[in-house]
Amino acid sequence: MDTTQLLGYIGALIVGLVLGLIGGGGSILTVPLLVYLLGYNPIIATAYSLFVVGTTSMVGTYQKHRKGLVDFKTGLAFSFPSFIAVYLSRRYLVPGIPDTLFTISNFSLTKEMSIMVFFAIIMLLASISMIKNKKEPDVITEKQAYYKTFIQGLIIGTITGLIGAGGGFLYVPALVLWANIPMKKAVGTSLIIVTINSLIGFIGDIQTLEIEWIFLLTFTLISVIGIIIGVFLSKFISGKKLKKSFGFFTLIMAVYIIYKETN
Repeated sequence: MDTTQLLGYIGALIVGLVLGLIGGGGSILTVPLLVYLLGYNPIIATAYSLFVVGTTSMVGTYQKHRKGLVDFKTGLAFSFPSFIAVYLSRRYLVPGIPDTLFTISNFSLTKEMSIMVFFAIIMLLASISMIKNKKEPDVITEKQAYYKTFIQGLIIGTITGLIGAGGGFLYVPALVLWANIPMKKAVGTSLIIVTINSLIGFIGDIQTLEIEWIFLLTFTLISVIGIIIGVFLSKFISGKKLKKSFGFFTLIMAVYIIYKETN
């Protein structure tokens, strides 16, 4: 095992730790880790990220379910349109994007560059959400019509499919604001959506990409170990303070990705 691969596996452990400590956000590290440290192209990286995110979220769902913090009915209702969008995005939309979108003078916007810049924009939004760290009211009002949930699920599912991140930071506010479920239960419920979406999206990739299963399974296993350790440590460490700090780190990473991809 070379130094780069070892650092990659340490990164996988950190991804799991962050997920376990703050309940989300760690998956957004997976794509930059695979692209900039381990040298995978963004298409492969986003595919691998879906598998890692889906598997670690499954572990997280079980842990939240034991505490009674997963609303399976709402989660499944929301995940239905989402996983359709994720699968179609990975199976047809991503492979269908041309290698070069356009060229102006000496500048060419490539498929890989556009995916990474879009990923960075989503990272910026996620970082702002984590830095603000607003406390949502646990007030339950009448739930919205399902057709609205369906449309919202399609939109978030498409974004998830394009960037290869779980989208937990998008689903949690969506569940609170649109499905009107309490914040704590929204966090747990988002994990079941992320699990289903990510793994079904990855199925779309299996049909178009060559997967390095030994590396991917090893990386994922280390990440799962990380989330188990993170959940244990979360009993002793304030998740709110960590979340804000991680938000600033994510902000710096997003700016770095945009700078690196456009220069």
